[in-house]
Amino acid sequence: MKRVCIPDSEYAERLKKAVAMMNEQNLDALIVNGTESDYANPRYFCGFWPLFERAGVAIAANGNAAVMVGPESVIFAGDVSRIKRIYPCLYYREGANPAYPEIKTNTYNDVLNDLGVKGDKIRIGIGGYMETTVVMMDGLKECYPNAEIVNADNIMVSLRSIKTENELACMREGFRIAEIATNEVLKALRPGVTELQMVGVAQKAIYENGAEYEGLPMYVFSEKSTSHAISRSSYRTIEKGDLVQLNLSAKIDGYSPAIGIPVCVGKFTPEKRELVDFCLEAHKWTEKQLKAGILASDVAKGFYKFFVDNGHKDNFVYGPCHGTGMIEVEAPWMESTSDYQLQPNMTFQIDTFCSGPAFGLRWEKGIVITETGFESLCAPIDTVIHELDF
Repeated sequence: MKRVCIPDSEYAERLKKAVAMMNEQNLDALIVNGTESDYANPRYFCGFWPLFERAGVAIAANGNAAVMVGPESVIFAGDVSRIKRIYPCLYYREGANPAYPEIKTNTYNDVLNDLGVKGDKIRIGIGGYMETTVVMMDGLKECYPNAEIVNADNIMVSLRSIKTENELACMREGFRIAEIATNEVLKALRPGVTELQMVGVAQKAIYENGAEYEGLPMYVFSEKSTSHAISRSSYRTIEKGDLVQLNLSAKIDGYSPAIGIPVCVGKFTPEKRELVDFCLEAHKWTEKQLKAGILASDVAKGFYKFFVDNGHKDNFVYGPCHGTGMIEVEAPWMESTSDYQLQPNMTFQIDTFCSGPAFGLRWEKGIVITETGFESLCAPIDTVIHELDF
């Protein structure tokens, strides 16, 4: 069976679009940075995902581009990158900070000069501003003390927000595998197993069915830890009556969708069931608001009002949706300050999280915006409230 992935032609098209935006913003160069944990911006252009080290892509306004990596990743990047100019740079080395005295490395001056960017008084945009380390920024300022260095995350958000059919295919495949993993965990979940054992069941399922990696560190939380908006699974033994939160995911060619559902190992107590039901109502409320042309802040404001009006203000943590794609949580979010309109082929996780002092839960799935509403990228998650019988 043909592997679902992004074709080389689409990588070339991404560079062309980036160059057009650079010229609109009078940028001489765009430097896009990423880390092992948030690799999305450089991988978007070249397909390379660093390990231990960091990675960057430099793009000149003339269309030339290069990949910058730590000294140990040169061969690795050369084997997988769609951009064939590869430069070892100490700015991208691993956190142990080796000096590599015997290896010849490159500076930002070397890279940009080779790409045809001349002069010192130039305008440089930074994509992946949050992933740009102090070492990278200090190095850039040292090489170009007279340059104007600006945040160019708007270019990356614009490029990555509207998905192509190839990107949607990767996401659908990831959701298909995450659904398999969810069903396997539901079969294995019982009193006496640990959270981490259930993560192992999910990992086995995703790799057996074609995932390149987890789309996120997979969540299997129980009882008190379900109140964590972000956490890690533990050695805790799951007991009868526990609320268990599943958020399982599968990465396909860098795209990282996830599915989230609450499960009870037994029957929900009335208190837990009330919050499960309300959270599902809020999830369905969000669905009804989504279509092209809607202002994102209006959805977020209405979502918060839904919590307040139903007596759940204290259970609110964040807005109704966040962007999704190469990273499971990516820009743009839907928040009360979001001043953009929803557009066709924008993808979001409808991520409905309710937190209490003793437990919490979320209903989560991925969707793509259409002219008249949305298309779910996965099978329905909200038709059954899972209470496992033991």
